[in-house]
Amino acid sequence: MWNSCKWFRERFVVGIVLAGTALAQQAPSSQTAPAAGKTASAEPPAAVNQYVRHANAPRRARLYYGLDWGVSGLNVKSVESGELLRFSYHVDDKDKAATLNDDKLEPYLVGERSHVKLTIPSLEKVGQLRNKNTPENGRSYWMAFSNKGGYVKKGDIVTVVIGKFRATGLVVQ
Repeated sequence: MWNSCKWFRERFVVGIVLAGTALAQQAPSSQTAPAAGKTASAEPPAAVNQYVRHANAPRRARLYYGLDWGVSGLNVKSVESGELLRFSYHVDDKDKAATLNDDKLEPYLVGERSHVKLTIPSLEKVGQLRNKNTPENGRSYWMAFSNKGGYVKKGDIVTVVIGKFRATGLVVQ
């Protein structure tokens, strides 16, 4: 049944992630009376960062990536002084995760704040900075996206796209 409802499941997971984010962003209203001798200010309190998200994905999102794509532990880390962004993942089911290591697909990373699309650089003697070998269960794999110019910074929210695979809401560490 779950395989026939893939579209619905993807929307459901996105809805859960967005709902959890909205609840986490709401601050409790503290309406207190001003202290004696002080007047109440008409100015609103200092703006709180609206884009704070937790690095840990919700349980349902982790289940989705594990059940549909056979991967867990999705992580994006800024390395080499921010010049590269390293996307890493752990393979739980090698057959489902084969799409992520397919060398025919061109992965890219999209920064939500900067609206920039980053690709994997190809070096002259080394080739592309990614794992292309056949995935094995229990192993971790990675790929590095070029962030020349520092458009994506630590704490930004990014999306990684590899063919039909799409990991949204990842926080750069």
